Amino acid sequence: MARLWIGNIEDNTSDEELQELLTKYGFPKFDAIERVAGDGSRPAAIFTFEGASPDGLALLAPRIHDLFWKHRKLTVQVMRDTFA
Repeated sequence: MARLWIGNIEDNTSDEELQELLTKYGFPKFDAIERVAGDGSRPAAIFTFEGASPDGLALLAPRIHDLFWKHRKLTVQVMRDTFA
């Protein structure tokens, strides 16, 4: 399982639009999405990919990091689980 953070998403972007974007740039279909509103100025989403590895997503992330999409510059980061 792997998770991907995409920040600075335009607030009215649908899950379908996000899936289309990710598919266009070679990402697999995500299994879950969690919206993160924050203070409202830079909404984000966390995508869960059950069949992907963090290293696999790390190879794809540069394709959309800093991409200007829907009037915003996206910020993308692979979330790594840490264990204490």
